[in-house]
Amino acid sequence: MKWYQLSEKQVMKKLRTSFDGLPQSERTRRLRENGENKIEEKQQLKPWQKFLKHFTDLLMIVLLFAALLKFATGEFVEGGIIFLVVIVNGFVSYWQERKAEESLDGLKQMMGQEAVILSDGMKKSIEVEEVVAGDLVVLQAGDVVPADLRLVEVHDLVIEESILTGESEAVEKNTERIKIDASPGDQSNMGFSGTLVQAGTAVGIVVETGDTTEIGKINQALQSVQKQTTPLVRKMHQLNKQIFRGILLLILFLLFFTTFRYGLEMNILFSAMIALIVAMIPEGLPAVLTMILSMGVKEMAQENAIIKGMPSVETLGAMTVICSDKTGTLTKNEMTVMDVVTKESDRIMEIMNNCQELKLQENQSVADLRGNPTELALLQYTESADLPLKKVIDKIPFSSSYKYMATMHEENGGQVIFVKGAPEVVMTKTALTMDERKKWQEEASRLAKKGQRVLGFAYKKVTNAQTVTHEMLTDLTFAGLAGIIDPPKESAIQAVAEAQQAGIAVKMITGDHKETAKAIGIEIGLRHTAKVLEGKEIDQLSDQELASQVSKVDVYARTTPEHKLRIVTALQTNGEIVGMTGDGVNDAPALKKADIGIAMGIKGSEVSKQAADMVLADDNFHTIAKAVKEGRRIFDNLKKTINFFLPTALAQGLIVIWALLINRPLPLTPIQILWVNMVTTITLSYALGFEQASKDTMKRPPRKPNEGILSGYSVFRIGYVSLLIMVPAYFLASQFDGQALQQTILLQNIVVAQAVYMVNCRELTNPSLNRGLFQNKVLFGSLGILFFLQAAVIFLPIGQQLIGTTSLSLSQQLVILGNALLLFLAVEVEKGISKQVFRRREKTTSDFNR
Repeated sequence: MKWYQLSEKQVMKKLRTSFDGLPQSERTRRLRENGENKIEEKQQLKPWQKFLKHFTDLLMIVLLFAALLKFATGEFVEGGIIFLVVIVNGFVSYWQERKAEESLDGLKQMMGQEAVILSDGMKKSIEVEEVVAGDLVVLQAGDVVPADLRLVEVHDLVIEESILTGESEAVEKNTERIKIDASPGDQSNMGFSGTLVQAGTAVGIVVETGDTTEIGKINQALQSVQKQTTPLVRKMHQLNKQIFRGILLLILFLLFFTTFRYGLEMNILFSAMIALIVAMIPEGLPAVLTMILSMGVKEMAQENAIIKGMPSVETLGAMTVICSDKTGTLTKNEMTVMDVVTKESDRIMEIMNNCQELKLQENQSVADLRGNPTELALLQYTESADLPLKKVIDKIPFSSSYKYMATMHEENGGQVIFVKGAPEVVMTKTALTMDERKKWQEEASRLAKKGQRVLGFAYKKVTNAQTVTHEMLTDLTFAGLAGIIDPPKESAIQAVAEAQQAGIAVKMITGDHKETAKAIGIEIGLRHTAKVLEGKEIDQLSDQELASQVSKVDVYARTTPEHKLRIVTALQTNGEIVGMTGDGVNDAPALKKADIGIAMGIKGSEVSKQAADMVLADDNFHTIAKAVKEGRRIFDNLKKTINFFLPTALAQGLIVIWALLINRPLPLTPIQILWVNMVTTITLSYALGFEQASKDTMKRPPRKPNEGILSGYSVFRIGYVSLLIMVPAYFLASQFDGQALQQTILLQNIVVAQAVYMVNCRELTNPSLNRGLFQNKVLFGSLGILFFLQAAVIFLPIGQQLIGTTSLSLSQQLVILGNALLLFLAVEVEKGISKQVFRRREKTTSDFNR
């Protein structure tokens, strides 16, 4: 229902109410029939459901299956170890993701606690939940509007609505009927639930409650939005499926091949299957990824970026588009005088300083004042001039009906009247000639085109006057114009430039007016500002048409929460990884829908913070650029870690397969395989997470959204490295007698090869032995810990008994070390060759594109 288009009488008739309010009996009936004035809650997952969902990962299910097989065959120790690994991984994931979303709680807090209504002609205080349609609500400064109201009586009412509309300036309200379609930001005769009364008093008829209010609509949109799966999670699921398919194919092949050729017994086949599963599943990888992401969360917190969910760290590095709210995010959220056009600079400063209602004492600081943002901006502008405060004899308060205010002061034995207001109104009351007025109008238009709110100033000297009336305001002397705007932050301008250099498009979505939005967009350096899409134009576009427009438009004005949601969705339809920043309730649905929602920590509403994935503790857009750099560094390190993990897993699997193909005993037991995987997880894998960002991190474009976590080159690397680990190790072990000795040599070969290959993986294509090697002190610490752990397993009796190893001689250790060094040299040579190939390919592609 478009209540703003109805007259007061039509609203009262439709809701069957009067200026005395509803009788209590009628209120009780409506409350019973229509329900309480509260937002509907969405049922949350139970704690046990949240816990169990962390065990639904495909590879974890496969490991659980392997543990059950071990239990079924009576090998309880090995089954228990596998089961323990799964449980630990599940607990880590649950601990990191334990905080459920609380958006609804924040929305409920926005609705206030109590309301004052008229019932049977008497004022009474009631709980907000008891407000019903048709109630007459009495508002005063400091109140939170309890429901959506059609205002019927207004006295200098000013309401702060930025949480809903995104506009930085409070809105002056009236009771005039609006005959055209208007967005919430232009519905000047309405008061919306959750907004704050900044000044004045009013009476309004409750027209919408609960879920049908503007906040209720936002809640419905918020609850209907499905949270995006982060790119990292999607890529890891894809990788898990690839590993699972590979294991399944190998198991089926081995079952048929070995059974038909050798007729193996079922218990041997079970042991082989479990050994293959344990060997080829990198069960330590989830823990390492969690650690690297956790470190990223800590690093970002030190940069004032608070991450709520660990996978969001990586999503930042994948962002291709940042959609930003204007107010408080790109701008300062405080009105500032930007331009003053005058021929009487002293006089216009006097008018600014005295024609106001906020500063009442000479010693008051502007920083301590609260109230109308326009008057605060004017007082801030004049504060450095240290002008005296003139005593007010009389005044005409500002009203939206006549669009100016006037104050009278003593001056040189007489009186002077200061006037400020809408330029077109003030000019009609001056002695300006037609030519002079035209020139001033051109100046006002010039400022307006810069997105500024323009004020006109005038004065008049009078004698023997004690009061000021509207009739006295003729033949004024026009003093000049001032342009006021919520200016962009310098840090935001720098951050936009950095984001664009990194290949990330920046788009501004605001509830503000078209001209203001365009001016700010140009000033902060957005690329596509020639066309501005307004909310009403978005309404006329289909989803497909909007998707085709969003890549060519960077500025969106007069938008509602629904528009923001549609814009984010349209960008995602085009395959973009979307970051959305905001601070108001109106931003919450889009924040939740975006791949990475970013809320302001200082000026942001509680709802926006709870709907977001990341909160900026300093409200600084530039912090996003720092977070993007950290996100890219983390993804680079994740790729290095995965490229480090998988060759060893494949090598262990190949050793098991080769033994079965040639009908030999299993070269390593499942416990020995688990030891190799877990000891390198505990030591080596963590070191790669501490690698510093490369110099080109913020100069390269974002990786393609559909790019897998493993490239074709990575698969090639994993394949040949696994062979370089497996073949020499297996043949070296086979040269010795005794199962324990063979297993120990094989085990040591794999561990040392992993240690050396971890250094290779510091750089995917560049030489690994560079200055950065000595900056990563954790790497040397991890190598030291690995040395002691492996020495304990090989030389201590308790370690030998638990893992099934035996001591090795110095000559045996030197041969193993030689094998590892050959692996290191081979990989370094391959990287150099591959880098040259990549450069030639890029040059060929570049020449072709020209």
